[in-house]
Amino acid sequence: MNLTINNLTINGEKQRSSAETLSALVEGLGMKSDRVAIELNREIVPREQWSKTALHDGDRLEIVHFVGGGSSDQRRRKGGGKIGGGTEALFRAL
Repeated sequence: MNLTINNLTINGEKQRSSAETLSALVEGLGMKSDRVAIELNREIVPREQWSKTALHDGDRLEIVHFVGGGSSDQRRRKGGGKIGGGTEALFRAL
């Protein structure tokens, strides 16, 4: 068996990976696929295409991971507005 190692750029950082597809890369990075968006060589790849999308030496990826969270802090601003409180969601580049 011939193991191929690709030189990839992920979120601006050079990395080496033996993953053959986007699905394998996401799994190898320990990410939950339902919380990730991927741009490969400046094109967004739909999640349903990840298992069919091969990685090649020199590919450039931007991976964005959805992170959910929130605050139970119900501090109030002047005028009665709320700060915090409720569920906040943001995207964090990995």
